[in-house]
Amino acid sequence: MASSTTNPPEPPCLIENPYQTHQYHADRVTLVVNRIDPSHFWLSFIPSRTGPVPDPYRYRNFYFWRKRGTPGVRMQRYPGSIRTHEVYETLTGVVVKGKLPVLKKEAVLQSLPSEWPVDPIDDIQKLNQNSKTLVVLDDDPTGTQTVHDIEVLTEWTIESLIAQFRKSPKCFFILTNSRSLSSEKASALIKDICRNLQTAAKSVESIDYTEADAAVSVLGEMDAWIICPFFLQGGRYTIDDVHYVADSDKLVPAGDTEFAKDAAFGYKSSNLREWVEEKTGGRIPASRVTSISIQLLRKGGTDAVFERLCSLPKGSTCIVNAASERDMAVFAAGMIKATAELKGKRFLCRTAASFVSTRIGIVPKAPILPKDLGINKEKNGGLIVVGSYVPKTTKQVEELRLQCGQILRSIEVTQILSFFFLLFLLMKIAMKSVEEREEEISKTAEMADCFLRARKDTLILTSRELITGKTPSESLEINFKVSSALVEIVRKITTKPRYILAKGGITSSDLATKALEAKCAKIVGQALAGVPLWQLGPESRHPGVPYIVFPGNVGDSKALAEVVKSWARPLRLSSTKELLSNAEKGGYAVGAFNVYNLEGVEAVVAAAEEEQSPAILQIHPGALKQGGIPLVACCVSAAEQANVPITVHFDHGTSKQDLVEALELGFDSVMVDGSHLSLKDNVSYTKFISFLAHSKGMLVEAELGRLSGTEDDLTVEDYEARLTDVNQAQEFIDETGIDALAVCIGNVHGKYPASGPNLRLDLLKDLRALCVKKGVFLVLHGASGLSKELIKGCIEQGVRKFNVNTEVRKAYMESLNNPSKDLVHVIASAKEAMKGVVAEKMHLFGSAGKAW
Repeated sequence: MASSTTNPPEPPCLIENPYQTHQYHADRVTLVVNRIDPSHFWLSFIPSRTGPVPDPYRYRNFYFWRKRGTPGVRMQRYPGSIRTHEVYETLTGVVVKGKLPVLKKEAVLQSLPSEWPVDPIDDIQKLNQNSKTLVVLDDDPTGTQTVHDIEVLTEWTIESLIAQFRKSPKCFFILTNSRSLSSEKASALIKDICRNLQTAAKSVESIDYTEADAAVSVLGEMDAWIICPFFLQGGRYTIDDVHYVADSDKLVPAGDTEFAKDAAFGYKSSNLREWVEEKTGGRIPASRVTSISIQLLRKGGTDAVFERLCSLPKGSTCIVNAASERDMAVFAAGMIKATAELKGKRFLCRTAASFVSTRIGIVPKAPILPKDLGINKEKNGGLIVVGSYVPKTTKQVEELRLQCGQILRSIEVTQILSFFFLLFLLMKIAMKSVEEREEEISKTAEMADCFLRARKDTLILTSRELITGKTPSESLEINFKVSSALVEIVRKITTKPRYILAKGGITSSDLATKALEAKCAKIVGQALAGVPLWQLGPESRHPGVPYIVFPGNVGDSKALAEVVKSWARPLRLSSTKELLSNAEKGGYAVGAFNVYNLEGVEAVVAAAEEEQSPAILQIHPGALKQGGIPLVACCVSAAEQANVPITVHFDHGTSKQDLVEALELGFDSVMVDGSHLSLKDNVSYTKFISFLAHSKGMLVEAELGRLSGTEDDLTVEDYEARLTDVNQAQEFIDETGIDALAVCIGNVHGKYPASGPNLRLDLLKDLRALCVKKGVFLVLHGASGLSKELIKGCIEQGVRKFNVNTEVRKAYMESLNNPSKDLVHVIASAKEAMKGVVAEKMHLFGSAGKAW
C-alpha cells in the first residue's frame, strides 16, 4: 500500500508510543490504535475518502492525527501479543518503533484473569520425589534469593560435584560469577562446568539441567530454552511478553529502568521477544520466540502448560509470563510433567530466583534474625561491604548514612544505632599507583580491624562516583579493579566479624570466593525478602559466619538500613525480666551482686563470662551517692560489652526523688522500697513508681514486710522487722502491678546472728503459690550467710533472684589486708577475690551454664 500522497514518509520513520490512542494514515486507509488495557487493544481501519486533516504536531517527517469520527469504521479486537506496529508496517511500509508506556500496577494486576484456583505446590513436591538433582548455575550469589536449606558451591571440581550428588539433594547451586566475565570467557567457563557436571553425574546417575548457551554444546540440544525473569520480591513482572519493574505503584518497562543502562550488562528491549533477538545478536529473531501467556496459566492450568511445552518445536525459545507466585507454580508443575519419563522433555532454563524455589517445591519461611542463628553473644562488629553502583543502592546507602552516619560516637543517639560506625573507602584506589593503592588498602583494613574489635559495625563503601569505560568490556575491567581492591581489603582484615553483608552481585561473589575462601556454603534463608543469607562452610576463613548477600536491585530506599539494624548487636543481650523468666523456666535463681567500683563490676562480669551465667549488677542508693552517674555508666557499658546476659538494677529505692532520677540513668529495673511505710502508703508509693517504670519497659521489684540488719548505712532494728503477710501480699500485688516481690521470711541484711538464720519455708511456700497465680517473681534479699541447703530449698520454693552483698564486700576488704607492692596488683587481687565469691554463688544458685 502506498504512503500518504500529501506527505510521503522517509523510511525508516519512527513513531513513538504506538500503544496509545493514535491514527496512522496511508493513501487509502487510516489505522487507529487504542490500547484499552495491558492485554488488548483496538485496531480501527478507517477509509480515507476525503483525506485527513493534519494536526499541527509533526514528528520525524511523518504526520499523525488524533482520532476523529469517521463513518465506515471497521474494528476488530486483537490479543495483546500481536504487536500494533507490525500491523501498521504491513499496511504502510513505515518502520514504527514503540516506547512502552509506564502502567499503573494495581490497575494492571486487577485487569488480569483470576489466578488458577488450585495451588500446585503439593503436586510439585510429589513429582519431585523421584526426580533427579536440579543443578542451578548462578552467575552471581543473588540468585539464591528465594530458597533455604540448600547448599551452594563456589568450586566445580569433579570430586566436589560427585560428593554433592552423593548427598542426593533435590537441588544445589554452583556460583559461577560469569556475570563479571566477558562473553567469551563466560562461555568457556560454562562449558568447563558442564563437562565436569556431566562426568560427575554419570558416576552417580543424577542430574537434571543447567543454564546458558554454552551448556548446549556440552549437554546436547534441548527441546526448548525457557526464559522466566519473574521475581515477586524484586518487583519483576512479565505481562504480554513485556518485562516490567515495579516502582512504587507503577510498572516501568525494564528497558527504561536504571538497570538497563548498566555500562557492562545493559540492554534496550523490554519486550522479551525483542530482548532475545538483541542478546543473541539476531541469531534468534523475535519472530521465532514463542511464549506462555498469563491467560493460558490462569485459565488452562498445569495441563495447558504441559500440552504447550510438549508441542513446542525442538530448539524453541519460550518466554514465561507471570504476575504472581501461583502463576510460577502452575508453570513449574506443567514443566515437571513434561520432563517426566513419559515425555522426557529437556529444557534449559534462564530464570530469576522465583523459578528455582517453585521448581523444587520450597515453601517460603520468615526472614532469619541473629537470634535464630545464636550469634547474639558474638562480641565483634559486623562487616558491611558495598560495591554495587546502581542508583537504587546509592539511595539505600544514603538512607543508611542518614539513619546512622551522624550518630557514630554520641551518647545521645538512639539505642539501636549508638554502636554503628561508618568507614568510607573512596574507591579511586583502583586508579592509583601500585604503592598508593597498597598503602590505602592496608590502612583501610587496619582501621576496619580496630572498629570490628571495638564491637562497631563497620561499613566499607566504594565511592558513589561511577567510573565507566568506553565499551562494556572496559567497564567490566574497571569493575574488576574495584572489586579486586575490596577483596584485598577484606583479605587483610584479621578480625572475625559477627556477620558479613555484601552489597551487589559481583561484590558478594568475589568476597565469598576470593576474600573469604569459601568453597561451599549453606543457604539458610533470607535476611529480608529477596536478600539471601548464607552460612560459610568449614573450609572458609570464618566458618559458620552468617553471610548476607544483598542484591543491588532489591528493596526500597530503607531496605539496607532495615537489615543492618535488625542484625545489629543489641545493646543488652537481655532484660531483667527475661533473666528471671528464663530462671523460672529453668528452675534456678539469678544472683544480683551489689557493686561499688570498677573492680567490683569487672569481677561480676568476668565471673559471669567464665561460668556462662546471667547476672545482675546492682547499685544501692549509698553506692550511687558515692559513685554517681559514672558508676551507672560503668555498669551499663559493662552490660553492653559482656558476651553473656548482664542487666543493671537500682536497689532499695526509699526516696521518690532517687527513683525518678534512676529511671533516666539507664537501669534495666528498679526496686521500690516502701517497707518502712504503712501498707497504704507503701501501695501508693510503689504504684506511682511502677507506673513510670513500666512506661519505660522496666521491671519493678518491691518489698513487703521488713528485713532487719544493716546495708550501706541503712539500718533496721530487730524490733522493726516484720514478716510478709500473704493476704497483704495479694492486695499489694493487685494494687501496684509489680513484677517481682522481695519477701521477708526471716532473712536479714548483713550478718545473721550466731544462732544462724531461721527461715520460714512454709511461709515461702504460701507466697510462692500466690506469686505463681499472679505471674510475679519471688526475690530473697540477704543471701549471704545462708547454707547451701537453705539456698536450694528456697530455689525449690520458687525464689528466682538472690541479692548478694556482704560476702563479696568481705572478700574485697580482706584482699586489702595484705596489699601487694603495687596499686595495680592490689586492684587485680581484689578483683580476683570478689570474682571467686561471685562464681561460687552462681554455681550455688544453679545459673552457671545458663547464659543461653
